[in-house]
Amino acid sequence: MSGLVKSEGWFYDDLDNVKIGFKVDEVLFRGKSPLQDILVFQNAEFGRVLVIDGTIQLTEKDECAYHEMIAHLPLNSHPEPKRVLILGGGDGGVAREVVKNSTVETVDICEIDQMVLDVSRKYLPFTSCGLDHPKVTVHVQDGAEFIKAVQHKYDVIITDSSDFTEEPSPSTALFQLQYYQGVKEALAPDGIMCSQAMGMWTDEDHTRMIFQACASVFNSVEYAHTYVPSSLGGCNGFVLCTDTQIVKFR
Repeated sequence: MSGLVKSEGWFYDDLDNVKIGFKVDEVLFRGKSPLQDILVFQNAEFGRVLVIDGTIQLTEKDECAYHEMIAHLPLNSHPEPKRVLILGGGDGGVAREVVKNSTVETVDICEIDQMVLDVSRKYLPFTSCGLDHPKVTVHVQDGAEFIKAVQHKYDVIITDSSDFTEEPSPSTALFQLQYYQGVKEALAPDGIMCSQAMGMWTDEDHTRMIFQACASVFNSVEYAHTYVPSSLGGCNGFVLCTDTQIVKFR
């Protein structure tokens, strides 16, 4: 895990040449599930911070910038989204935003790690409220396997995974060509996929890889981004994908 530097009391999220630090006022949770390391700590400026496998996933202060964009971009691009699937999203923030759309009737969340759900419910009530909304059903399962077995079509599918890494991780399968092909099969004819696609300033190669893979599967692909101060490079990106001519993302 990218370190909680105990001698200094700081947590550092870093790449090879870039580092961002957060002063740790209090460690609220630190544990290891069968799949990954999970850390929650308190920071005076950003509030509660969720870290998975050494990478910051969200902070209380700026999570809205990410969750609103990844949810409302596809929802507001679709003419009438009723059935939504979230792959990942175990902190509940995307679901919290999705159910704000009045046309949405059902939301499935497929989160691979039960501990993420449990820790979020206990320490991150500002996002985990989305997990227990009456329209939401939570499935604890590998998203890549879930998408292969869906029995009905979704209007919107949102991939809210942790970042792509060269090392194998629970999210690795959610960045593969086979996964995007499976998502396409699970979408209704006018359906939309929105997937987190890294930040273009610090993850340009991975962003390009994701975009090109999606462009080989879908007829229409766009890249969007938003400013998230707690992310390396201050940016989070998204790919928006569809096969229908009805949707015009721009």
